[in-house]
Amino acid sequence: MHPPSLPSTPDRDAVVRDAPVRDALDPFVRVRGAREHNLRGVDVDIPRDTLTVFTGVSGSGKSSLAFGTLYAEAQRRYFESVAPYARRLIHQVGAPKVDSVTGLPPAVSLEQRRSSPGSRSSVGTVTLLSNSLRMLFSRAGVYPPGAARLDSDSFSPNTAAGACPSCHGLGRVHGTSAELLVPDDGLSIRQGAIAAWPGAWQGKNLRDVLEALGYDVDRPWRELAEKDREWILFTEEQPVVTVHPVRDADRIQRPYQGTYMSAHRYVMRTFSDTKSATLRARAERFLTDAPCPLCAGRRLRPEALAVTFAGRTIAELAGLALTDLDDLLDGALSGARADAPAGGEAARVLTEDLRSRIAPVVELGLGYLSLDRTAPTLSSGELQRLRLATQLRSGLFGVVYVLDEPSAGLHPADTEALLDVLDRLKASGNTVFVVEHHLDVVRRADWLVDVGPLAGERGGRVLHSGPPAELRDVADSVTARHLFAEPTPVPAPGRTATGSVTLSGVRRHNLRDVSVTFPLGVFTAVTGVSGSGKSTLVGQVLAREVAERLAEPDFPVRRLVEVDQKPIGRTPRSNLATYTGLFDVVRRLFTASPEAKARGWKAGRFSFNVRGGRCETCQGEGFVSVELLFLPSTYAPCPTCAGARYNAETLEVRYAGLNIAEVLGLTVEAASEFFAEVPAAARSLRALQDIGLGYLRLGQPATELSGGEAQRIKLATELQRLRRDHTLYVLDEPTTGLHPADVRVLLRQLHGLVDAGHSVVVVEHDMEVVAGADWVVDLGPGGGARGGRVTVAGPPAEVAACAESRTAPYLARALGRAAGATRPPAAGAGTTP
Repeated sequence: MHPPSLPSTPDRDAVVRDAPVRDALDPFVRVRGAREHNLRGVDVDIPRDTLTVFTGVSGSGKSSLAFGTLYAEAQRRYFESVAPYARRLIHQVGAPKVDSVTGLPPAVSLEQRRSSPGSRSSVGTVTLLSNSLRMLFSRAGVYPPGAARLDSDSFSPNTAAGACPSCHGLGRVHGTSAELLVPDDGLSIRQGAIAAWPGAWQGKNLRDVLEALGYDVDRPWRELAEKDREWILFTEEQPVVTVHPVRDADRIQRPYQGTYMSAHRYVMRTFSDTKSATLRARAERFLTDAPCPLCAGRRLRPEALAVTFAGRTIAELAGLALTDLDDLLDGALSGARADAPAGGEAARVLTEDLRSRIAPVVELGLGYLSLDRTAPTLSSGELQRLRLATQLRSGLFGVVYVLDEPSAGLHPADTEALLDVLDRLKASGNTVFVVEHHLDVVRRADWLVDVGPLAGERGGRVLHSGPPAELRDVADSVTARHLFAEPTPVPAPGRTATGSVTLSGVRRHNLRDVSVTFPLGVFTAVTGVSGSGKSTLVGQVLAREVAERLAEPDFPVRRLVEVDQKPIGRTPRSNLATYTGLFDVVRRLFTASPEAKARGWKAGRFSFNVRGGRCETCQGEGFVSVELLFLPSTYAPCPTCAGARYNAETLEVRYAGLNIAEVLGLTVEAASEFFAEVPAAARSLRALQDIGLGYLRLGQPATELSGGEAQRIKLATELQRLRRDHTLYVLDEPTTGLHPADVRVLLRQLHGLVDAGHSVVVVEHDMEVVAGADWVVDLGPGGGARGGRVTVAGPPAEVAACAESRTAPYLARALGRAAGATRPPAAGAGTTP
């Protein structure tokens, strides 16, 4: 039965003023008139102290409701309590577009963050486990005779007290070598022997300075004296000389004072100081990367590394998988080990505390991680679950947790543990709001809010708010069709391999002497629990092997396309239109308009990355960064252009009735109609629609895109320039963040690639996808040190019958969903590599 609704009121101040009394009595969170993004005046009531799941197809508006409205309003109310000066800055962020929200407790957001953490961030720092381990070594460690006791900061590589002075706590040092700086010693300096030098005028300047210093820039590099080569490449001197440039026929170049910089100094300075990702990547090509000779990669000062606990240094314990670290601490606590600490109350209390903090991380399927595993190497799903594990220890009561697809990247076996954790959060007196597509999570919900019916402008309505079982009667719900659909067996594709790629004796990360064959011309799924080695085997080893053999004339693969979930850009300046190349077409259309021609404007005028046409307040980003002391910086709409990115003069020019900002505001679906007569634009837009991204706006900032959306944009970019050469497509969990309806759209495209003669290899946890594959490679049986080998490989039915595989029971369930559904026996059937 639905709860009674409060009368809608436009008086927001009155609602907020009376909220404390009403909120204490009302067991519901009540939203009135939510209009964030595509939400269309949504009214919805959600009970507190429940596990509520928000569902709907990708782009339907569920995140706009859960995060953009509910969490944003809770955050706004929190900010109301801070100092007036800080609040003045915070108000630039703006309140959510909603008439009122009542009954809303304080909220904690656990999103899949789009930005990458810094290289100094690690599993230990994210979970705060490093703090506990450092305290354990400080108070209960075994010190060398006569050594002074160190405080906990001395065991951290991120503090001046603890960091190795040679590598500054990074564990690795960068350098250069003559072979990297000058790859072809047969060239002269004028011919470009010093490849590490910058291009254009800067490189010419350095060459001219050398010539003015008396060096022969026309002799082959190998013929120069060794001491001259050493000085040119590695000197720290920066002499200044007068340069007399060669006079060009069309202009006069006056003498100038030029400063010399060695190739080594240029590369090191560029790598450490430049803000350009392109220049940094170029400089990195000329660098060596090796463990620090002083700390041997352990990142700490010698005095910290001299302290042990249970016979191990802190670096050794930080390098253990959390499950192994827990076992070692358990042995130390019980005194079962010969080298266990002598005891003492401090050792017992600190060890027990550390084990209690490790337990929820292991419970969430992350026991294969080590404390020193750097955060940039973690998936967004792993990061979110690490933060969730930390929250389990916080002891908060009466708050709302808002989670963004916590099952992303989880094997079905790990999803069961996640559900137990969510239930515990609820049992502790909290409300749990989850944006989720995984049907097992949806079925576990106490309350379901289904948003739709479709994406973008065709969504934005609450179709159902109530118990999950009642969704069955909602005819417009796409979710209902999958949640209550009659299960059917998955048909075998029946394709035959056209070749194969074999990997032998693979040893990388936790892969231990693995040998495996990948068939070509078919759809292959690689499965296994989190941390079993799937991404290492496919994304690193297989992709590298294929890339190195593409030049071989008899190698069956001619192209390799890797489609990962890394962002298509790290600031609002990057967007869907720029990444796909569609924006180049749009700018040419505006340049050709009569108004632009009359003003003499070129294509650059319509680029928000170029001075002239862009808004200079935000420099074409449409947003300004709001920096807040002790709070994370955030983006707010530009106060001058209100997010349009361009100045007023540029926006006066129109194409087919729209200015350039309005075109960027179109959804892919709307743009397909708008540019129907422009073949170059229509092709890109069709590829995006075919892969289920019709709801995205052309100018949607990269910072607003999920990893799954970024991956599909990359795939659509490849599909629009599909070639006939045999291509191997490698994808890492392509169904992440996808509603089951969107999964089918994606699979239609991927299987279409195979039918066209190409090969597809996916790392995947969705058993419906795996069941429809031609070939399955299952890794495991566990994660970390307990994984790293091929448990079974073969057609899906053969993998489903493997007793050792943790994937098998879930795959068997997917293969035989219908009562009594049968499938031909796997032996000798299907694809064989």
